Amino acid sequence: MHSRDTQPCPLLYTLTPDSTWRPCWPWERRRGERLCTGAFERARDANPLLNAFITLLDEPRACSGPFAYIPYAVKDIVDTEGIRTTAGSRVLADNVPGEDAQVVRKLKSLGAAMVGKTNTHEFAFGPTNVNPWYGPARNPPHDTERISGGSSGGSAVAVASGMSVFAIGTDTGGSVRIPAALCGVVGYKPTIGYINTGG
Repeated sequence: MHSRDTQPCPLLYTLTPDSTWRPCWPWERRRGERLCTGAFERARDANPLLNAFITLLDEPRACSGPFAYIPYAVKDIVDTEGIRTTAGSRVLADNVPGEDAQVVRKLKSLGAAMVGKTNTHEFAFGPTNVNPWYGPARNPPHDTERISGGSSGGSAVAVASGMSVFAIGTDTGGSVRIPAALCGVVGYKPTIGYINTGG
């Protein structure tokens, strides 16, 4: 029996008769590199208009494993070792965590490539993502003068505009689901307790 901490995602891996995990499809590294390069270029080009990211990384940091070079974004309230985590607030503008949240650690161990830290309503406390310190995340598929929704608005904008394949958000009262609906992407809130929320 495998625990949730050690069992690979069943959508990406299959359990073989000898109780080992193998990928469900062959992932070609060069395809991943192109995908990653494209996402980083789009983020550099589009972020000045869309404001999806508070902190944008210059290059991928982890790229070895089954998720190698798959670009993702992380809401700026989730801890990332060595990368500032502001929670969308001026008060935490210089906050650089000493360790990663568990979800970030797992993605790093799989080789996914973080593009940056996404814009959020200050302290993730609001449904609009209109941030007084970092500006609003703008709605890319509909009208950049419209709100993205919040509080995980930057994460939805990053996915909707192709700056990342997926993004990590947080959701207590709709903070993933609201911006996903407003930006035309899928937002998923897992069952409480299924994913460790430490960090």
